[in-house]
Amino acid sequence: MPENSTVRERVRTSEAVQRSLAARNRKQFFLKSLGLAAVALAFVMLFILIGSLLSTGYTAFTQTHVSIEVYVDPDAISEDKLPRGNFRKVLQASMQELFPEVASRSEQRSLANILSNGAQFALRDMIVEDPSLIGKSVKLTVPTSDPYDQLNKGLIDRETPEQNRRLGDREIEWFDRLDEAGAITKPLNVGLIVNADSRFPELAGLKGALAGSFWALLVCFAISFPLGIGAAIYLEEFAPKNRLSDFIEVNVNNLAAVPSVVFGLLALAVFIGWFGMPRSAPLVGGMTLALMTMPTIIIATRAALKAIPNSIREAALGIGASRQQVVFHHVLPLAMPGILTGTIIGLAQALGETAPLLLIGMNAFITAAPGSPLDSSTALPTQIFIWADSPERGFVSRTSAAILVLLGFLILMNSAAIFLRGKFERNW
Repeated sequence: MPENSTVRERVRTSEAVQRSLAARNRKQFFLKSLGLAAVALAFVMLFILIGSLLSTGYTAFTQTHVSIEVYVDPDAISEDKLPRGNFRKVLQASMQELFPEVASRSEQRSLANILSNGAQFALRDMIVEDPSLIGKSVKLTVPTSDPYDQLNKGLIDRETPEQNRRLGDREIEWFDRLDEAGAITKPLNVGLIVNADSRFPELAGLKGALAGSFWALLVCFAISFPLGIGAAIYLEEFAPKNRLSDFIEVNVNNLAAVPSVVFGLLALAVFIGWFGMPRSAPLVGGMTLALMTMPTIIIATRAALKAIPNSIREAALGIGASRQQVVFHHVLPLAMPGILTGTIIGLAQALGETAPLLLIGMNAFITAAPGSPLDSSTALPTQIFIWADSPERGFVSRTSAAILVLLGFLILMNSAAIFLRGKFERNW
């Protein structure tokens, strides 16, 4: 009997264990399924985001151009009055020669509107560079205006009733005749990078925003990197462990979670309001971004310093090194890969910030790239904001293209951080 009861007890225990294992396996499978579903959902959302940007932004990477023969009429443009001259009249006359049947003034103006507003300035620059062209015919290749660019890219449906289209049947006919004559091309849109902002979509580019972001990040790095590392070294290696250091540590961690708009309000009140620094300047933008980036660099630097084993410090102290020599000759070089990784990630976050830059005025309409941190400028995020708020149809694709450019820079910066971490990181 005792043996039978023991056997029954073992059977019951085994069955309970099996049930418990089955329940745990079901929970583990459910948890794994939730994790896989979360990863799949994240990838789906990412693909939707990238796909929507590519579907609307790829057209901005090409630009419709038209090539025409232009007779530089000496009656409209004289060498002694350059760079002034009636360049628009010269272009209108050249277009009228291609379509002699266009007689009314309104149609002649519509015909000339095939050319971008920047065509007159391109012709002016050509003649200023070589005044001997006056009285001769020159070949001019310039962007078309935005409606014709949209037409050539298939974004204007020809089957739409004329009263609902931006271009009438006659205007489409003129464009088709130019296309049949081989005057229409669609090359890579280098102007998207080399041009500054413009009110005309076909002329707008990111040069000013790229330069503004460069200067702002340069100022941000110059301020936040040494100050952030210095503060982290002091807090981690030299500061006494007391209530004051604990209070500072807690507030540094809190600053890393403060919304970016708060830093923008602080910069607006202090840098611009109290110190009278220029609005829209990358210097102020960089200082604002430095305030945001510094807590991230401090936290990353302290984590990198903590990862260095105490045996390194003890060994250096044992051979007679001072505390300062231990930190700067042994600990800091070994922690530098982690510090650089945190710095690059912090700068990448700063590159994508919009709210603080809007508050200090870096969303002004600037048609020239800044030559120094004191010049007025925009930045990539604020340029995207400006274009997204524009009613012109051509800015829709340029907004998506600018977002893709910004994402490209962010991916490069994060890839650099991953590369540095993988190449120099040590396991202790």
